[in-house]
Amino acid sequence: MRIRLEKRLTPSRFMLVATPVASVLLTMALGAVIFELLGFDGPDAIYQTFITPIVAPYKWVDVLTKAAPLIIIALGLSLGNQAKIWNIGAEGQYVIGALAGAGVAFAMPQAAPGFVAVPAMIVAGIIGGMAWAAIPALLKTRFRVSEVLSTLMLVYVAMQVLNYLIGGPWKDPNGHNFPQTPPFSATQSLPNVIPGTVVPPGFVVAIALTLVFWVLASRSVYGFSVRTVGAAPSAARYGGFDAARTVWSTLMISGGMAGLAGILEAMSQLGQINLGFPSGYGFTAIIVSFLGRLHPVGVFLAGLILAVTYVGGQVAQTAVHVPEATAGIFQATMLFLILASDILVRYRLRLVRAAPRAATAGAPA
Repeated sequence: MRIRLEKRLTPSRFMLVATPVASVLLTMALGAVIFELLGFDGPDAIYQTFITPIVAPYKWVDVLTKAAPLIIIALGLSLGNQAKIWNIGAEGQYVIGALAGAGVAFAMPQAAPGFVAVPAMIVAGIIGGMAWAAIPALLKTRFRVSEVLSTLMLVYVAMQVLNYLIGGPWKDPNGHNFPQTPPFSATQSLPNVIPGTVVPPGFVVAIALTLVFWVLASRSVYGFSVRTVGAAPSAARYGGFDAARTVWSTLMISGGMAGLAGILEAMSQLGQINLGFPSGYGFTAIIVSFLGRLHPVGVFLAGLILAVTYVGGQVAQTAVHVPEATAGIFQATMLFLILASDILVRYRLRLVRAAPRAATAGAPA
């Protein structure tokens, strides 16, 4: 007997929903076993990581704060992924978007009213992220350079730009020699939460964008063209959908969303930009995109789950004394399991009886 994989004609809708849920549950089970083997209280580590941030109201602000940039970036990535355009460098676009918005803030008078400063910074952040994503779009459409390599390499270029600006021209003269920009003024900042609630402004933007991307991906000709280019390039060409235009549009959208997340984070949470600004949101959003099955609603829920692991990992460090990399371990495990489970979504397992070997020619009777 041997196992054979047979491609499904149509992936099961139940499996599309069940495998991400199963991946999260299996991650929790594996995490408990691994931490137990390492000498920690495994079940308590899982409880502190996955449950405490949900049942403890004082952690809700932290979860929503972490979820906002993850959702915003992942929404842009998921659209490109549907077209098989793999933007791995959202972290760099996130950084450049924040720097572009900060540049506008520093160029404006401190007394500029908020209704002028805030929109200008947000627009600059979006344009900055789009401009950084335009480089791999040009390289792919003109020179056929893989966007996986170019977007990833540009992350490190963005980090060098960040280091140069906050340690040089934009260095805060009153920052006690720390590499950081001057703080934004009150009119250039957003509150950490909407007054009277526990909801950060960025999370409201994430909710609105989830609805926009749902309409764009599921209820528009453009969304259909993106899916067609990804699923059947030949049919897309026959239908008049330009693959090069899809590359440009999806990379511009994903870059703009990463830049938007970057400037919103800088304006609302930090109030300036420093060496700790790159926080890995751009890379974690890749996990969010796949865990959410590239669907806007799924991305929204997956962003909340990954935000819980961020916050819960910090709680588990204090309560159970697990390693600092706990959240990263769980996130990587989720990505591995969700990618592995795609085999079950796209293929079915068949047990096939091995054919008997033919008798050797010339063997004695």
